[in-house]
Amino acid sequence: MSRAEATDAEVIAASYDDPERFALIFRRHYRTVYRYVVSAVGPDDGPDVAAEVFVRAFAARHRFDARFRSARPWLFGIAAHLVRDVYRARERQGRALGHLGGRAVPAVGFEDDAVARVDAEDRVGPIGTLLGSLTPDQRDVVGLFALAGLSYEEIAQALGIPIGTVKSRLTRARRRLRNLIPPDDESSHEEHGI
Repeated sequence: MSRAEATDAEVIAASYDDPERFALIFRRHYRTVYRYVVSAVGPDDGPDVAAEVFVRAFAARHRFDARFRSARPWLFGIAAHLVRDVYRARERQGRALGHLGGRAVPAVGFEDDAVARVDAEDRVGPIGTLLGSLTPDQRDVVGLFALAGLSYEEIAQALGIPIGTVKSRLTRARRRLRNLIPPDDESSHEEHGI
């Protein structure tokens, strides 16, 4: 069987003895993982997080469940955990700034950094802002559904939760997001699959 025809499970198993084989997993899935991560956390953190997904996947490849032919849900599970870490770090940073009374401590190049952050927020768009308003569990499910395009089954596999839990979290998140989107912007509901 050629490398192009091998399932992800077969490629990962072959990478135990020949680590370079894992590069095929990267080539097959990097673009979709990258799009999801950048959509979820923005262009500043996204590229580093997307790369980290594959670093962690390679290190944990012996734990991949070979019953699944595709590594896609597994990779998106890793990505969802890393996205969650980014949101946690941002929340900690926000709390730290709050303890300073909203006064940021200027650093060298602070103005340039501030402009870059504003530009990045504009590029993330309203969906990124809305995701930030969800609980971490809801954010994981909505991100994997709306941004990554995973099915309920793939989300359940990625997060290691039952399909019923995926559906209930998605239902609660949809309800919350509908309450946050202004009534005159109803087209956003359909556009983002919410």
